[in-house]
Amino acid sequence: MKLMNKKLLYIPAMITCLLVGSFVWLSLCTVEIVAVYENDNFSDVLVKDFPLTDRGKIDWWLNNKDMLKERYSIPKPASYGSFTITFWDFGSGYKEEGKYDRLCFDARKAKDNCIDKNAVFSVRQIKNDRTLLITYDGRYLLQDNGDVVNVERE
Repeated sequence: MKLMNKKLLYIPAMITCLLVGSFVWLSLCTVEIVAVYENDNFSDVLVKDFPLTDRGKIDWWLNNKDMLKERYSIPKPASYGSFTITFWDFGSGYKEEGKYDRLCFDARKAKDNCIDKNAVFSVRQIKNDRTLLITYDGRYLLQDNGDVVNVERE
């Protein structure tokens, strides 16, 4: 009887360890930037292993925005100051246009110049020099003091 109780305790403990280990492993994966495409003040960044949580995405942006400016010269604001950067999950790679809901890049001179539309994060510079951070789950405003504030959708 005691042996059965011990086994029953080990199962939830092992499941918990596996879940925590998986989350830690996923959070430590390095984001890979596959390609950057630009159209005026709009930039599309194809990424692999992007953080899963809103906090992870925002932290990644805050820690890497200078690197994006140095390596890829993005963002490139319009004359009035606005820009948009959209990070797309590269998923299973480039595909041919065939499917109706794909994003295609004319700058890539190949038949497989499209990706499935799966935006994982967007950064927009909006009026009054405010930066809006958009995830699947929420919208956040970057304050002048560096704080990130949740913005309720209307």
